[in-house]
Amino acid sequence: MKKVLIANRGEIARRIIQTCKKLHIETVAIYAEADEHLPFVKEADSAFLIGPSQVQQSYLKIDDIIDLAIREGVDAIHPGYGLLSENSTFAKKVEEAGILFIGPTPETIDKMGDKIGSRQTMEAASVPVVPGTTDGVNSIDEAIEAAREIGYPIMLKASSGGGGIGMIRCEDEQALSQHFESVKNRAKAYFGDDKVFLEKYISNGRHIEVQIFGDTHGNIVHLFERNCSVQRRNQKVIEESPSPNFPDEARARLLQAAVDAAKAVNYRNAGTVEFIVDEQNQFYFLEMNTRLQVEHPVTEEVTGFDLVDWQLKVADGEMLPITNQQEILSTGHAMEFRVYAEDPKTFFPSPGTIQSLDWGNVEDVRIDSGYEQGNAVTPYYDPMIAKVIIKGETRSSAIEKARKFFSTVTLEGVKTNIPLFTTFLDAEVFMDGTYTTSALPNWLESQKEEK
Repeated sequence: MKKVLIANRGEIARRIIQTCKKLHIETVAIYAEADEHLPFVKEADSAFLIGPSQVQQSYLKIDDIIDLAIREGVDAIHPGYGLLSENSTFAKKVEEAGILFIGPTPETIDKMGDKIGSRQTMEAASVPVVPGTTDGVNSIDEAIEAAREIGYPIMLKASSGGGGIGMIRCEDEQALSQHFESVKNRAKAYFGDDKVFLEKYISNGRHIEVQIFGDTHGNIVHLFERNCSVQRRNQKVIEESPSPNFPDEARARLLQAAVDAAKAVNYRNAGTVEFIVDEQNQFYFLEMNTRLQVEHPVTEEVTGFDLVDWQLKVADGEMLPITNQQEILSTGHAMEFRVYAEDPKTFFPSPGTIQSLDWGNVEDVRIDSGYEQGNAVTPYYDPMIAKVIIKGETRSSAIEKARKFFSTVTLEGVKTNIPLFTTFLDAEVFMDGTYTTSALPNWLESQKEEK
């Protein structure tokens, strides 16, 4: 592999360019008009305008991207995460063009991208799944009947959805009736598929995911877990590894279940198996993300491995750098904080130009950012400015470094959620590691009441 096209943007593209440079692999970037002045465009060996700022007219133009790849003679395409990374049509067309797709097979993407189909696959592999409908529900009457059997509260979900889009919690029959058609319509608009299903909502649950990796030689390993339970509106805000207050016995069972899930679909390349864990540490399969995750740096910090490097090697037909699970160790504690250009009170995006930016000088802090001072955060894409990854020998030392870091950062020109971090880091529910997916919303509500 000598030349890679990166079908993505921002910090994702920069992250992939970084590893490719280390491996002396030439990089080709694509960019939309709004991104012309972002760092990834100048850091790639070559960069090409792919279209207007609107994502549908640029980064999602499959045929244009592949035509460019053919013209430039690339060996492989890395889809990054988000955008086309879990699009099986894209993966299939890349392979049909004689180009390596740095990810799983199109068949695996299809199988695991359909949440109903993936539930059925996991049940067959004896991986626990959340109680719910085995097939899609087509009408509100069918949904009401199923919900009565499952028991409220339930989650109404788009079968082809992801990232918190196309799902809503329903506390009762009235809420289900109110939201059923809107979720179907949203699923059709975002994913081209209006199929929906129901799952039991696990109260006071924790969202814990496992990083897995497979190669074309039949090897599959896990690289431990990440706790992603600090969420708002079903979107992750803080991730950490190892998971606090999680017994070793439960962790071992969870990690093995993730490997079993990957083996059930002969998984290749990087993937993430996501679980919901209840108050008794019983876990249930939620979904498999057939790509590298936004929060993969957390795993890199505790294992010491470069996961993009692993991706490139596996795509090139090599065996995993380590195939013996016992040789993969986790040391210390790592956290990732997603810094967004958004109003910390409403969480609405806050586009604008970054007029002043200084990340400070705190040890053991890694910044993965798609922006520099003077760049504009536009309304066309996800408003994440950076991922702040902090490593400590212990969880308490990582938290202390995070406090110090966020107290010294200068970021002006756009509103950010940094004030949220500076206060939530001192919240008892976060400090003692007992938080669930409802912790941040509940804490935010308590802050309003105190004021």
